[in-house]
Amino acid sequence: MNRSLEPFLQGIHRDLAQPLPGPAAQFGMAPRPRRDGEQEDPPRPDARLSAVLILFYPVDGVLHLPFILRPTYRGVHSGQVSLPGGGREAVDVTLADTALRETHEEIGVPPAGIKLLGQLSPLYVAASNHIVYPFVGWIDRRPEFRTDPYEVAMLIEAPLHDFQNPANRYTEVWQLRDRAVQVPFFKVQDQIIWGATAMMLSELLELPSVRQSRNGAGMQPH
Repeated sequence: MNRSLEPFLQGIHRDLAQPLPGPAAQFGMAPRPRRDGEQEDPPRPDARLSAVLILFYPVDGVLHLPFILRPTYRGVHSGQVSLPGGGREAVDVTLADTALRETHEEIGVPPAGIKLLGQLSPLYVAASNHIVYPFVGWIDRRPEFRTDPYEVAMLIEAPLHDFQNPANRYTEVWQLRDRAVQVPFFKVQDQIIWGATAMMLSELLELPSVRQSRNGAGMQPH
């Protein structure tokens, strides 16, 4: 492991074992007004379980995260930027298994090389009726990505510091489901990252180790 990254990764592991920032941090990037007010939408009884993986890896000593641009299809997440992940299947013993399996299927990173550091707060996504469990992992080198063209239109490799930079946060009024909504989003590499993915990243950015890392060695280009 790059020694300059080791304290940060150990800090992330500790942070994820403590009480998490939770919905208050997630909702910092939530579209407003929400249909049911500012509180989390209660999951429907038939909600599906899903999991995604926030995967850290180094490129020249700088931590990066992989995202996928979904293809255009008939669905609520068509053409959106997402974390690798998907719905739980019968083969998955745990939701962590779901996150690792989906990451392997979508971007070709095998589970064997990934160390899981912990889990962020689950998030109910009413639009698709999924409860999403975000896991955080680490791999000690840039993976040899192999994307599934059926599920991935484009791979996006983004440095963590791009999300820590306030200049990459925007808010616009969008027309969503026949109403005007203020939508906060990250704009990274000309890609808009909003909705559930932005909300999960918002909680990640509120972890103490991440908040303290903005000027840390190995975290940003010098």
